[in-house]
Amino acid sequence: MHKRTKKFAVASSLLLLTTIVLGACGAKTTDTKTAATTATPAASTAAPAAAKSDKIYIPVISKGFQHQFWQAVKQGAEKAAKEFNVEITFEGPETETQVDKQIEMLQAALGKKPAAIAFAALDSKAATPLLEKAKASKIPIIGFDSGVDSDIPVTTAATDNKAAAALAADKMASLIGNEGEIALVVHDQTSRTGIDRRDGFTNRIKEKYPNIKIVDTQYGGGDQLKSTDLAKAIIQAHPSVKGFFGANEGSAIGVINAVTELKKDGKIIVVGYDSGKQQMDAIRSGKMAGAITQDPIGIGYWSVKAAVQSIKGETVPKSIDTGFHWYDKTNIDAADIKPLLYE
Repeated sequence: MHKRTKKFAVASSLLLLTTIVLGACGAKTTDTKTAATTATPAASTAAPAAAKSDKIYIPVISKGFQHQFWQAVKQGAEKAAKEFNVEITFEGPETETQVDKQIEMLQAALGKKPAAIAFAALDSKAATPLLEKAKASKIPIIGFDSGVDSDIPVTTAATDNKAAAALAADKMASLIGNEGEIALVVHDQTSRTGIDRRDGFTNRIKEKYPNIKIVDTQYGGGDQLKSTDLAKAIIQAHPSVKGFFGANEGSAIGVINAVTELKKDGKIIVVGYDSGKQQMDAIRSGKMAGAITQDPIGIGYWSVKAAVQSIKGETVPKSIDTGFHWYDKTNIDAADIKPLLYE
């Protein structure tokens, strides 16, 4: 081979080898970059999935938050949530007169597409359109405490309020000697609890005690200050009144305050409903004769348990009676009563 031709061949070979090497490096660089680009979105997608809870979500919407009763209901709901490994939120308006606020909470809960909703309606009629929406979306509604005055709820976990209030009426009648004037201060006339406690008490008095006259029934929204003013007005309008029934914690405390402020201790019999430190103190001191206690922890527990059962397609009874008891200073510390009281 000619020397010049040989040099050209060697140079060509070197050029070809360089091209192959550079091409290989370029291909490797491109492949690595593509792999990194592909991996990054996959990692981004995986991170939220790992952070997101896989638990069933159940919002629990109560009638209020200010009374110790609701804190005890919350305790029961949280107990069930832990036992059944579900996620809950527990909320309610500041007062039991804020129907619009509760409806907003129900609307927000529906927007989160929960597996079920536990709901204690302040006003069943106001809540109906949203409950219909939940039904259409196949979201089970579990009523608790006052429940919902509708066929939509799968079940309701609550006290038999009519029977409980009737027992309060029997106790009142006995305490005032089966005759005289009495009055009621009730938390509301739109919720199932307000209606049933009022009617359970009133109907028992009318049916069994002809010599007892109910002179007035007022509604204080469960607010103790408003209930105090209402009770004072009743006492001033009916100076011979012998007894009061306070149909929930705030109502009963309001009546106690009115009786104390007007210096009627020992002259007016007060029968309450629910528990709480002020009522318990009043019973121990003799300012209140006694009260009906529910099982608020049981109400909260069963509202969540029934929701889980409904989600799983299990059979749930149409109503769950969580029970009630009468307590006074003779049994307030008894083993079967003490766990049902809350401060």
